[in-house]
Formats: sequence, structure tokens, C-alpha cells
Amino acid sequence: MSDVKEKILMKSETFEIKDYSYLFDKLEGISEKQLQQHNELYEKYVAKFNEVNNKLKNVDFSTANHNYSDYRSLKVELAHNLNGAILHEMYFSNLTADYEEPCQALIDFIEKDFADWNAYIEDLKAAGMSSRAGWAVTGYNYRTGKISNFIIDQHNMHVPAYIKPLLIMDTWEHAFMTDYGTDKKAYIKAFLANANWKAMHKRLNCALETENLLESSTD
Repeated sequence: MSDVKEKILMKSETFEIKDYSYLFDKLEGISEKQLQQHNELYEKYVAKFNEVNNKLKNVDFSTANHNYSDYRSLKVELAHNLNGAILHEMYFSNLTADYEEPCQALIDFIEKDFADWNAYIEDLKAAGMSSRAGWAVTGYNYRTGKISNFIIDQHNMHVPAYIKPLLIMDTWEHAFMTDYGTDKKAYIKAFLANANWKAMHKRLNCALETENLLESSTD
């Protein structure tokens, strides 16, 4: 084994499944059965990330190319399952059984980039309705300092660069089929009724404390 490959393998990671069972029978309009089934799917993404990551330990680097190679295939599937795990973790952790209206500080920041809070919500709903199999994401843009709503199809298609996710809404049918069939609009209403605006505000504050690495530095 080459020294380079050995160093890479020493840094390989394993994901642990996070426990979101505290939500199962607590949310308004999202049933325990729906959440249990959804959580099982999340656990599979974690398991597949670990499986693919483990296979990369023995992949032949010398055959890597853009047409087809085991290395390329594994890396593509690693990204799919990595995002599948993380986006689900952010989704579950921005749901709450103790709903509170957004604080004024969060509203004020949102209203710098939207006409008002309701305009932001309507834009978020539109992003959710427009997502095919994927996600609607409110994100902070480190380059512009602005907040926008984004659409991510699948887990690793149309993922915006240099964006800090603030609020994640799962719009795959597996997130709502048990409760709402194909009525995505009703599910989005239920999601917003359980949105953890405190978590969103905390993520925003974290983003604001992070240095914009695109800025030139003389240090």
C-alpha cells in the first residue's frame, strides 16, 4: 500500500446513527408511523455511507478514470449517502414538538432579503413544491451574506456551494406519503407547524460567526 493511500485510510470515518425517537409521537400532523418509517430510511443512509466508505479502503487508485472506475462509482455513492444522512439529521433536528413563533431577531434578518416574513415562507413553500425527489433548503450564502431558498434534487444534485443550511425540509414522498399520500402541499403546512425556528436561528448565528474565506487576507 502506498504511503498516500495509507494516510487516507487512517482518516476514514464511521457515522453513528443519531436518535430522533423523541419526535415520534409528538408532532402535529406528522404521525408516529410516518416518523418511524422515515427514521428507518435515514438509518439506512448511515449504514450505506459506512459500507461505501469501508469499500474505499481497498479500492484500486491506479484504475481511477472519469469514464468508469470503482473509485469513481464509490465516490459518487459516498456523496449520495453522506448527504442523505446529514440532510436527514438536519431535517429531524429542525423539527420540534414545542413549537414557538420565530424570534424577532430571526425575522429581522430574513426581512433584509425578503419583503417580509410571509414572503420568505411563500418562497420556501414554492421551493418545496418545486423540488422533485429531494429537499428545500433555506441557506445563508457566505459569499453575499444573504439568505435564499434552494432546491436540491436527490441528495447530491444542485447542491449550492458555499451555503450554510439553516432550515431543511425533506420533500421526498417518503417524508409524507403515509400521512398525506401525494398531497405535498398539506405536508408542507404540517412541516411549518413543527418547524424549530430556534434551531434555524442558532444555525444562522453559527454562520455569521464563521469567517468568509473568500475574502482576501494579508495575514
